[in-house]
Amino acid sequence: MPIEARDIEALLRASFPNARISVQGDDGAHFAAEVIDESFRGLNRVQQQRAVYAALKGKMDGAQGELHALALTTKAPD
Repeated sequence: MPIEARDIEALLRASFPNARISVQGDDGAHFAAEVIDESFRGLNRVQQQRAVYAALKGKMDGAQGELHALALTTKAPD
């Protein structure tokens, strides 16, 4: 069963409840997400993206992952 943008947003929202989150994509495998959250302040880009991948709870793990590709933008609010 393909994953949908709203499913990805729900996973992210569970870990980043106060974030501004935007997820786009409609082919069930390739998505773009922007996550802007205060918890990213002071973290480098790799640390921020690792936090987002952890929030996805294995949906991108290996060849059997439901989510094939995610273009990710993360940052702390201005």
